[in-house]
Amino acid sequence: MPDNSSSKAEGSASADARRSNVAAGMAYALAGFALLSGGDGLIKSTSGEWPGMAVAALRFTIGAVGLGIVLLLVEGREGFRFPLPRVQLARGFFLAVATLTFFTSIFLMPLATAVSIQFMAPLLTAAISALLYRERLSRGRWVATLVAFIGVIIVLRPSFAELGWAALLPLAAAFGMSGLMMANARAAGSGSVLLMQFIVAAIAAPILLLAAAIGHFSGYPPLQIGWPTQHVVLVCTVVAVSASFAHMLIYTATVRGSAAVVAPMVYVQILVAIGLGVVFYQDYPDLVALVGTGIIIASGIYLLRDGRK
Repeated sequence: MPDNSSSKAEGSASADARRSNVAAGMAYALAGFALLSGGDGLIKSTSGEWPGMAVAALRFTIGAVGLGIVLLLVEGREGFRFPLPRVQLARGFFLAVATLTFFTSIFLMPLATAVSIQFMAPLLTAAISALLYRERLSRGRWVATLVAFIGVIIVLRPSFAELGWAALLPLAAAFGMSGLMMANARAAGSGSVLLMQFIVAAIAAPILLLAAAIGHFSGYPPLQIGWPTQHVVLVCTVVAVSASFAHMLIYTATVRGSAAVVAPMVYVQILVAIGLGVVFYQDYPDLVALVGTGIIIASGIYLLRDGRK
């Protein structure tokens, strides 16, 4: 006769292991996404010391050099490959656009406002993929995207009145992130995670350096670049390292748990951004802005749930 007690014990142990992996995945994801928001908060602290374009260029130059050294140590010279060149160039371009517009936006508006609007990216990715690649998109997803745009308008309401068209910078960053997501999907499996991180940083860095140089020679005073302060260099170095570590945590979370477990954890970034804004920058979100943020989050969560059906 089969040993039922032994089978039950094995089943219980397996269930416990799965629960442990899910819990670990959630913890890694929360830590990774919170670390990314912490980096955004640090970048905002350089506002007024150096132009956003220059900060973005320095951050990714340091990141590309650091990732290149790590790639050499881990994978050797043979690790430096350039698969799918057009896709990789697209990844670097979209990352540069997203970074340039996002860094500039957090210099001009509350951190939580810019971060909230960034969460339009998954919705935009779904909508653009449906239009460009004829991917099937349910009516609910189209509605969720339109509702999220309403949330963006609500969040931007005070910023647009004060900043004019510059208030649309975080929305431009969301479009950049959407392009990066689609390019990442095309590049999936073409190299190691470390190689993919290095390539995108190595392509984005010169684009950002060029943008910073154009800004400097434009004659517009706020874009003039002098020598960076020690604080700026330190912040860019810390953020370059912490962002790489954060992505490693998120990757580990996906392995330990699953993408379905990790994805909802991304919204901790908004909570961390609100907290950092209040504590360090005295940016207190009003009720209307919180309602708009809630609409964006709800639309994103609907997209996640609909995608699992």
